[in-house]
Amino acid sequence: MVLIAALALVLVNLWTLRSFREDKGRAIAGKRRIPERRLLELALIGGTPAAFLARHLFRHKTRKQPFSTYLQLIAMIQVGVIAGLAWAAFA
Repeated sequence: MVLIAALALVLVNLWTLRSFREDKGRAIAGKRRIPERRLLELALIGGTPAAFLARHLFRHKTRKQPFSTYLQLIAMIQVGVIAGLAWAAFA
């Protein structure tokens, strides 16, 4: 079960990284963009690490508001959930 969850997280993060790269390419080319909502959904389902990495690597969506605020909020909620689960597991 843990192995499947880890594999799923790796795949979601690869998908997220690819989506940010693709959106940056579309922005440069003047083509239709990937909706911000879709990028945030990928972060929400576990792609947050890749979203932050992609923002740094591709210099993409770094100052965009409210996107940045939503991404940071998603990350804080995820950290809280992980901390809560860890605390419950060891309590």
